[in-house]
Amino acid sequence: MAQQQDMTQANGTYSGFTALIKWGTIVSAIVAAFVILIIS
Repeated sequence: MAQQQDMTQANGTYSGFTALIKWGTIVSAIVAAFVILIIS
């Protein structure tokens, strides 16, 4: 039973981590494009 609970918590943590990486990448790309537009 403990293993199932551990996997549930691990899946929740991994889901949050991948969402953070996804949105972080999108925001970073937008900021980089904005900076390039300002410089040029």
